[in-house]
Amino acid sequence: MPKKTTVEIREPLLDAARDLAMRERISLRALIEEGLELAIERRTERGTFTLRDESFGGNGVQPGIREGDWSEIRRMIYEGRGE
Repeated sequence: MPKKTTVEIREPLLDAARDLAMRERISLRALIEEGLELAIERRTERGTFTLRDESFGGNGVQPGIREGDWSEIRRMIYEGRGE
């Protein structure tokens, strides 16, 4: 159920909103509601993060490497670099 409220909006912004609403033949209320919905959605999405699946086909780690053996993996990565 719609509720009435009073909100102060900067005059240039309100004028631009009225002009847009008239051009699109929608009510100012509909435009304001759409804007609020978009702002809420954008701020809500910002709090969630989904890691992209960047995996690729393969058969696991290289031969001779034990999965989770980070000291060996680190040695191979830096082999020939530095000391």
